[in-house]
Formats: sequence, C-alpha cells, structure tokens
Amino acid sequence: MAHLFVDESLETVEIKSSWKKERSVAYGSSQTRDIHTADSEVQSYEATSQKVQTDLSSDFGFMNLDDSENKALAAFLLHVEPLVVKCLSRNLKSRAFDGISDPNDKVSEAVTCVHTLSKTDYNKQFQVTSLSWNSTGSTLSATYGRFDHEDWCTHAGSLCTWNLDRRSINEEKPDLVIDSPCCVMCAEFHPVNPAWIAGGNFNGEIILWDLSLEDDLVLATSGIGDDAHREPVNKIYWVKGQSSKKKDYNIVSVSGDGKILIWKVDMKRGKLKLYKGFVLMSQDLPRAMKVKGVRGDKEIGVTSISFSHEDPDLFVLGSESGCVFKCNMHAKGRPAGSHVVSSVPLCSPVTFSYSPHHGPVHSVDCSKFHRNAFLSAGMDQSLHLYNLLQNQPILTIEPGDGYLYSAKWSPTRPAVLAVISERGHLILYDLLHGQIVPAFKLQASPNMVPVYSLQFNLQQKQILATGDGEGYIRVFRLGETLTSMSSRENEVLEEIMNTSAE
Repeated sequence: MAHLFVDESLETVEIKSSWKKERSVAYGSSQTRDIHTADSEVQSYEATSQKVQTDLSSDFGFMNLDDSENKALAAFLLHVEPLVVKCLSRNLKSRAFDGISDPNDKVSEAVTCVHTLSKTDYNKQFQVTSLSWNSTGSTLSATYGRFDHEDWCTHAGSLCTWNLDRRSINEEKPDLVIDSPCCVMCAEFHPVNPAWIAGGNFNGEIILWDLSLEDDLVLATSGIGDDAHREPVNKIYWVKGQSSKKKDYNIVSVSGDGKILIWKVDMKRGKLKLYKGFVLMSQDLPRAMKVKGVRGDKEIGVTSISFSHEDPDLFVLGSESGCVFKCNMHAKGRPAGSHVVSSVPLCSPVTFSYSPHHGPVHSVDCSKFHRNAFLSAGMDQSLHLYNLLQNQPILTIEPGDGYLYSAKWSPTRPAVLAVISERGHLILYDLLHGQIVPAFKLQASPNMVPVYSLQFNLQQKQILATGDGEGYIRVFRLGETLTSMSSRENEVLEEIMNTSAE
C-alpha cells in the first residue's frame, strides 16, 4: 500500500518560560545643586618665644614682654615689682599663722612607704652606695657598688635613675642604666640643671654625665693620673664658682687619700680641670690623737663633706680617724708633703677641730636653719649635734641600732632629723619636744640589712629615700607633723644651741 507525504506549514507555538521574567529598563537623570565656594585669608598673630634653659657658659637671661606691644603693662609691672617682692618676702618670714589649723583638715601623722625600687638582675650582689634627687625633684638616682672590698675592684657597677612622676613606673626596672667598669661609689645631681649628674668611681675617677643625651652621655671626666684621687671617691658636692660674672658651678670631691679637690668643667675639651685642692693630714689631728713617730704630713682619709648654707666658703669634714674638722676654702694651712704629686699646690684647709667620734665618721650635715648647727654620725653608733663655735658636741644621741651610716636635717623642720642604721632602720627624731627618743622608727630595708644611703627631696619636701646593702631603695612620704613647721621652732633650736654652749 502506497503512502503519500506532503509538505505542510503550521502556526508557531510559543511556550513562555515559567522561571524567567522579562526585564524592563527605565531611564532617569539627576542633578546636584550648584556648590557655592568662598575664599578667606587666615593670618596668625605675631608671637614672641622665650626659652628657659640652664646655661652654664653664660649669664642667665630673664623673660621680657614684647617691646612692640603691651608697653603699658610692662611699665606697670616694672613699677609694682619692688613692692610685690617686698611683701612676698615679708609674708614668707611671717609667723602670724603658725600653730593655727583648720579643725576640718585631716592631719596625717603617719610615715608611709610609697615605692620599693630595685634592679632585679643584680640579685642582691650590689649595695646602694649613694642617692640623689635632681633639681626638679622628679628623678632619683642610685649608684651601685660595694663598700667591703678586700682587694682591687673587679665588679661592674652602675648608676640608675627612676622618674617617679611617671604613671607607669616599673619599680624593678630603672628608666636609665649607665654601666661602669668598676663600682660607682657616689653621685650628685647638678643644683640647677636636672640632666647633669657627677659621679665618683672606686678607681678615683670623676665623671660628669648628661642624661638628656641619646648616645654618649659622658660630658667630661677627670681621668686617672697624678691629679686624680688615688683611692675611692667617697663624696661629690656641687659648689658655686668663685667668679661673680658667671653663675657656674664647680665639683668638689673627697676621697680616702685625704684630698679635697675642686674641679672646673671644661666643655670644649670634655675634661674636668683641677682648679684647687686641699689635703687632710696628721698634723690636723687634736693633740691627744697624734701618734709619735707618724710624720705630720701623712694623709688622713676623708669620708664626708658638708658646706654651710650661709657661708659658701665654710665646710665641715668627717674623717676615717673619727675626727670632725671645720675648714675654709681660703685656708692656707701647712703644705702637703713632697710625696703628694699634684699640678696645683695642696695645703691643709682645717681651721678648727672638734671632739672626735670613737671610730670613722660616716656622715656630716650642716643645718639650713641655724648657721652654727651641724650633725655627724659614725661607727661608734652615736649621733652628735655640734655647734661650729664649740669643741664638744651639744647633744649626743645613741639609738642603739648598730653603726649609723648617714644623718640628715629635715629641709622643712628645723628640729627634725633623720638617721639610718646598720640594723635596717630609718629613725626620725623631733627635738621640738625635748625628748631624745625616736618619733618614728621604720623598716628601711625589706630584709633588715644595713642601710647605707639617705636623701631628702628638696623640691617635694615630704619625700625621702633610703638605700640598703642588697640594692633595695625605699621611698617614704612623711606626714604633716614632720613637714609642717611649728610655731617658735626656730627659736627652740636656737635655745638648744645657746643653752648647751653656756
């Protein structure tokens, strides 16, 4: 059976997608508003800058008002300045409100320890040989070494500083560490420049550092030679220069070799130049202490020094012999023996000697409130109060706490003094009440080892620091009873001095 096939065209069949929708497009436009701009000139006012910085090589400057403006104000200030200064000076000396206090005020009598500082990697191997506060009262320096050498020093000592004004102070890590090839025995901050500090080493060298520098901190050094000390430096002291034109300072150092040396700072050469010197000799001893067969020009070791606050030429020396001497910067005593080599002539500075201690004198300190009062403390476990004009001590205090290594007058109270002992105590006395018993006896060493260093903060006068034989430093805050001057306190000290002298 045959089939016939033919072509046929059918209508298109469209099946719309059920998942894909048609897209629609619309066109639009937008336009921001016109941006308005304006130009305006800004000009700063003219300013005058005045830097305030200690300058040891030139006279100190003073801040002045700009000459171009405020002339009327400048004239007024210049006119009233003498009257204001006179009134302020008179108020400073006034005792009108002594002994008057607000009953609502809480008076703190306690003495509290606010910091215990240490350099932990020393592991109690070093002693705190000295302490010093800088001129702003914010930074405390400590020198590390040892006093018990039996031979030449083989230790590597250091000088460390802590800034106690920092919030993030690390009590176990100093802010700055200056390493030394031998023990650093003492150091003293400059009285005006807060970054300068002078130190003395076991080998007799004097070094001046500038803590504001980044790399080499050494500004000047005495070196080791004929002019340097031949034994460890025991004390450093800053004194004003003799020149009236420049307000510079010289360094005074004392040592076990008997020399008292005055050094000028030569910034250009980076040297400490020996300017003047003295030597303490056997002929200066009281007659009862002189030994037959010992030549008069034999040196006596100097352990401590303190200058009068009223007479810059007068100073007191403590010695290894136990004697205490009054000396003068212009004294021309017996010349040193020919065996003493020095580029400047050396002579005895002694003008008067006092009744001695029975053992080496560890500390002397002149009062800032009485021109003739000074303290001494020594190995005989006694604390002496002397009158510069009298041979015998005015007062003798025996705390019964072992050797006494340092004694200091309070910078705020004429009748308050502090002393540190072999048994690890800080002992505070108040002579105002007429009783020779401690007002406070505090633990100044965590492990009750000997405390060798003591220093009041002259700017923050309620603060003092102690350093012990294991490298620990304790910072104490004194209560108001020990820092606020009582009525007639100066007169009481005057009475003590005068009564005993009769």
